[in-house]
Amino acid sequence: MLSRVHGLAALLSSLLLMAGCQSLTTEPSSPGYDYFPLETGRYTIYDVEENQYRLNSVPIPRTYQLKEVIGAVYSDVTNQPAYRLMRYRRPNATQPWQVDSIWTARLVNNEGIRTENGADFVKLIFPIDNQIRWNGNRLNTRGQDDYEMRNSGQPYRVSNKEFPETVTVVAQNDSTLIAQDKRIDVYARQVGMVYRERTQLQFCSSTPTCIGKYQIDYGIRQVYRINTYGKE
Repeated sequence: MLSRVHGLAALLSSLLLMAGCQSLTTEPSSPGYDYFPLETGRYTIYDVEENQYRLNSVPIPRTYQLKEVIGAVYSDVTNQPAYRLMRYRRPNATQPWQVDSIWTARLVNNEGIRTENGADFVKLIFPIDNQIRWNGNRLNTRGQDDYEMRNSGQPYRVSNKEFPETVTVVAQNDSTLIAQDKRIDVYARQVGMVYRERTQLQFCSSTPTCIGKYQIDYGIRQVYRINTYGKE
């Protein structure tokens, strides 16, 4: 009789252990909020390259650094927690920072939202996964602009920095005989945005001889590459 009790106890312990292991293995994965980290004092410095194009003019190249610092949390007009993004700019690393602008960022339900120049943009949707699509302009009046996640969880190199887990958000990547529109952001886990590319060009189409030669009439190319990040 005693051996049967011990046998039942051992069987019960095994079943409980199996149930515990099963609950651990079936627990849902992280939604990926750390791709959009919001913490007072966090900062990121970007190296920025720009080329502006104008009709019948030499392209205007610019290089500078941009720094974003997350400020204190506050309650926005909808009583949701939000953070100010203090933005600074300087021509190069030897010059002092100058105030550029103040934007904001917040996490609301399953959306990572940034307010840039007075307009709200839904930058990320959670949980992070491939081929998720959404309207990045859902919270503003600029019209439909579909974003799509790609390469979720994949490594990405920016200059000499390797980020083991990233996700790429493609807002647009189209090129025709008369225009190019490429807008891509790359986010790294526990870092935030590490790379941004904006290329919006209009090619010559006024005469048959210039169509298809990708002669730029006007537009801009802009690339952000992360340089340094941390907490002040």
